[in-house]
Amino acid sequence: MKDEYINIPLYKNEGKKRFEIEIDGSFAFINYEEKSNQIALVHTETEPALAGKGAAAAVVEKTLNYIEASGKMLLPFCPYVFAYIKRHPEWKRIVDKRFKGYDKL
Repeated sequence: MKDEYINIPLYKNEGKKRFEIEIDGSFAFINYEEKSNQIALVHTETEPALAGKGAAAAVVEKTLNYIEASGKMLLPFCPYVFAYIKRHPEWKRIVDKRFKGYDKL
């Protein structure tokens, strides 16, 4: 994560069912679904003003930290999150082993 994003807080927007960070009035976010012991991440997006600036990676990293701290297991359905975990295999530790693509991480 870029240094300029470290102190930006992650917000769990339960109304919109997304984890989000706000940077200069624009959002990077991940849509999620939550069950008792799992959080499924289904889609990552940045608003156009943040495209190519590392905001998507920042919201993913912050969200993975949140999931780990919550004690829940991750279902990385979002292709961006899946690819992020492949690049950072240390995060495989929070992926539910029953996830269909687990062996491809």
